[in-house]
Amino acid sequence: MPTLGDADRALLNAAGQGDTEAVRAALAAGARTEARDAHRRTPLLLAAMHDHVAAAQALVAAGADPNAQDDRDESPWLHTGVTGSVAMMRALLPAGPDLKLRNRFGGIALIPASERGHVEYVRALLRETDIDVDHVNRLGWTALLEAVILGDGGRAHQEIVELLITAGATPGLPDGDGVTALEHAERRGFTQITGLLRAVR
Repeated sequence: MPTLGDADRALLNAAGQGDTEAVRAALAAGARTEARDAHRRTPLLLAAMHDHVAAAQALVAAGADPNAQDDRDESPWLHTGVTGSVAMMRALLPAGPDLKLRNRFGGIALIPASERGHVEYVRALLRETDIDVDHVNRLGWTALLEAVILGDGGRAHQEIVELLITAGATPGLPDGDGVTALEHAERRGFTQITGLLRAVR
């Protein structure tokens, strides 16, 4: 990993703190948009992690890579699925994020967002991108399966299941053990989700 200069360090610090003017000053002083900290996080990833949208926009305008992954395979784009920030998602879209990029679990941004109940993010992601609604991660789970298996069955996860189905998710895709989302919903007593899934069998 290249040695960090003063400008690089200043950029990493400014991005993590959301100081947009300091971000621009560091870039003007020659800081590299792809400078990395000790965990291989770039300035854009640090901005995304803390939802500093204006700082991220300045970095994207300077050519920062939304797909650069750290030592945990996290990237600025993938992290939007964790935080559920629609504003950050939209700030990164002009940079051309790789919708097929996988996190350490083999999942794409849609999957953690569905698990965590980020309704508005899932809605925006499905509407504004052509992300693969049936992508299967290393655990053998799709976004639909993850929303049922790791969700709480409440209103947010009900809405996400409905959004995924409307976007063309295949409800009958089973997990690695051959269990479908419907079967998981029935086992967990998720009455509303069970009804949604039965309606599209």
